[in-house]
Amino acid sequence: MTSSPSLFTIATRESRLAMWQAEHVQSLLTDQGHSVQLLGMTTQGDQILDRALSQVGGKGLFVKELEVALEEGRADLAVHSLKDVPMELPAGFSLACVMEREDPRDAFVSNNYADLAALPQGAVVGTSSLRRVALLRALRPDLKIEPLRGNLDTRLRKLDEGLYDAIVLAAAGLKRLGLSARIRTEFDPAVMLPAAGQGALGIEVRSDRTDVISALSTLVHQQTWLAVAAERAVSRAMGGSCSMPLAAYATLAQDTLTIDAAWGDTEGRLPLVCVRLSGIVSDIESATDLGLQVARELRRQVLAQGGTLAHLSPTVTPTV
Repeated sequence: MTSSPSLFTIATRESRLAMWQAEHVQSLLTDQGHSVQLLGMTTQGDQILDRALSQVGGKGLFVKELEVALEEGRADLAVHSLKDVPMELPAGFSLACVMEREDPRDAFVSNNYADLAALPQGAVVGTSSLRRVALLRALRPDLKIEPLRGNLDTRLRKLDEGLYDAIVLAAAGLKRLGLSARIRTEFDPAVMLPAAGQGALGIEVRSDRTDVISALSTLVHQQTWLAVAAERAVSRAMGGSCSMPLAAYATLAQDTLTIDAAWGDTEGRLPLVCVRLSGIVSDIESATDLGLQVARELRRQVLAQGGTLAHLSPTVTPTV
């Protein structure tokens, strides 16, 4: 069932990548006959660039202002990179659509080195993702890993200014902006496991907006939604914030979903813990259940390796 044509406003961050994503959804909805306008906004996550997200309240800082616009009726839907969407949405909000995934992998970007193995000992690598920090330390404990914040263009500029020997970014964002040439190599997910939801777009609405949910139904990619539902279930059960050095990536082959998850110690004091489980899934509920099984096994193994509940359930005190 398709909805009758409507006028919709999309709330979006104003970074170049966020605008591309919003314009992509705008184009698809326009093709259905809807009139669609954009409401560009600057979020707290965009404004705070001198501290890691895990220190200032997490990735929810990228979506809060957009949710206010939805709540006040200034916008009808908000387009997000799904990996930036908190695992628990506020009451009254729903994830109405998950679109087909772009490349979920991490990209190695460097002006002087072909891949991670080519970096000299002690080379400086930029990332502010605790997941990437933990995985990079497991692969190359000799590297110096430094914080890297800002939008995609800002991060590339900092690399070009010589502040880093290499940086690690999501391949999807580079490809969406026509910057594939900056990628020296894409990490095999078996080596650098992606974040939950990486590469997928999620569209958030007010739960009572059945008209918007109906209009978005044709944009849903069910296979991607099943995979990311499982990934997000792992993350939610493990603490669900960017203060957790956690990776989760699911692939679907026919009706069999395979989930890989990894937890790492950013200080390198505990070994990397990895879990893989597969199961038959038919809907979001069964995919979520499989994700919960993975989380339980991951928690068990982390504790067996000498980790503590503090490692598994870090608390973040917002400072803004």
